[in-house]
Amino acid sequence: MRNRNLMAGVTAAACIFGAQSAGAVEIEYWQYIYDTRVTAMDQLIEKFEAEHPDITVKQVTFPYADYQTRIVAANMARKGPDVLQLFYGWTDKFVAGGLIQPLPQDVFPHEEIEAEFFPIVEAMKRDGEYYGLPTAVRSLALFWNKKLFEEAGIDGPPETLDELVETAKALTQTDNGGNFTTVGMTVDMAGQDHQWWREVLIRQFGGQPYSDDYSEVAYDSEAGAAALEFYTALQKEEKVGTAGFMDEGQAAFRAGRAAMTIDGTFRLGSFSSIEDFEWGVAELPANAEGLRSNYASYFANAIGSGAEGEELEAAATFLDYLSSPEAMKLWLEVVGELPARRDVALTDENLADPIYGPFLKALDYAHTTRFVDEAAQRQVTIDMTNRVLLQDQSPADSVAEAAAAEQKIIDDAR
Repeated sequence: MRNRNLMAGVTAAACIFGAQSAGAVEIEYWQYIYDTRVTAMDQLIEKFEAEHPDITVKQVTFPYADYQTRIVAANMARKGPDVLQLFYGWTDKFVAGGLIQPLPQDVFPHEEIEAEFFPIVEAMKRDGEYYGLPTAVRSLALFWNKKLFEEAGIDGPPETLDELVETAKALTQTDNGGNFTTVGMTVDMAGQDHQWWREVLIRQFGGQPYSDDYSEVAYDSEAGAAALEFYTALQKEEKVGTAGFMDEGQAAFRAGRAAMTIDGTFRLGSFSSIEDFEWGVAELPANAEGLRSNYASYFANAIGSGAEGEELEAAATFLDYLSSPEAMKLWLEVVGELPARRDVALTDENLADPIYGPFLKALDYAHTTRFVDEAAQRQVTIDMTNRVLLQDQSPADSVAEAAAAEQKIIDDAR
């Protein structure tokens, strides 16, 4: 790993790898298509290749919906990527499927990782080995449309959940037929709301979503039901938003048709292109007692299981660069995601920044869900919410059904 004290060039281990390479080597880096991420990676590859003229990195991208399937298929054909990006919540599936290999400890010493990175990177550790490292970490925040707030005579974003509801009601607009023209608050469980419900609302209503080791579902409780009732009431009783409005919450916000939405740091890059209005970022609202919570996550970079010999050496050198302070600073500028190294992220400038600051503060009290199958577990919460919104099932019954379904997913995986 690169020395965090502004040490120029590659680490000694990476230099040794370079010296061992007999000639030019080409490796492939895979990630899913997300414009700012692809742009940032193109820039990082250009800088890396300038430092390492004997290594060529080819970036390969796929639509998000196809990404995991493509990796599995390529691995079966022995044509998998040398370095790849994966959501931390996919780690169990990728390790069990033989898609990634442990990071070489001579290049990525565990004591350095644990001293220099935010503790949430330990979610990539299995059986004493790290299987990946992030360039950036993410948390959630409340995005708010300053133009709509000003027009409604509201000074700033809500501080509490009660204020969130009242503010959203004041900002909601409908036409003569009762159809939403502007929602006060997006309702999008398929977006980041499932994280908000799971790691934030449940805790704010007095519960916890899982056992401490995330092996047992714990939200089949009064707190879990109350959290779901609060969430679904935004649509059913308070009528400040509706699921599916403009397809996605982020799309409604970008279009100026949503006054507030909950989303992650990864949205900063795309929201920066908004020209029709000024927007702000605030910490997620606290409960009446002042309790705050948040969800922190990341996409990590890992070495493909098929990488060996010169390709493995080059892959380790490239991943080392992607984990460097230089790469993290560029990623912050282009994508908007927070550096995964504490000293790069927690600068006075970043903490005082009105955009980055709320996300960084949230890392102090955020939780990182230990998924065994992120997509399946997310779908459980979507189905749970739809039963209440579309079938009028009670929140308590829907939560109980969801808890049983998710526990089965966890048990089957383990």
